Amino acid sequence: MTEAAERFFESLPARAPDVLGGLADGTLQIDLGSDHRTEHWLVRMRPGSVRVSRERGPADAIWFSSAALFDRLITGEAQGVAAVLRNESTFSGNVVLFLAFRRFFPDPPGTRDPRDVARRAARRLT
Repeated sequence: MTEAAERFFESLPARAPDVLGGLADGTLQIDLGSDHRTEHWLVRMRPGSVRVSRERGPADAIWFSSAALFDRLITGEAQGVAAVLRNESTFSGNVVLFLAFRRFFPDPPGTRDPRDVARRAARRLT
């Protein structure tokens, strides 16, 4: 497990009120594999809150990713849904939990909110 991934998981409870809306309610088990071993994280999501622990347990959904891919996800260099669609990672269970969790990942480097771009363009026209 990389230090960046550990910091990412540690940051989730503080970031949850800004990230999680009303649909996220359940437990996501995240399995990160590297070098013939797997590390398990349980992320219990409720509207506006998250509890994280390093364990396996009953979960409403399970997501498997390589540790290397997860490091790319937490830096915005990869996208979670695209990784699942390319079969770089696998997911089973309540998809709402996966879709909610991916909101914790940053946007790709260099991206901008299209609303900000439109506002700037509108100011130039006036």
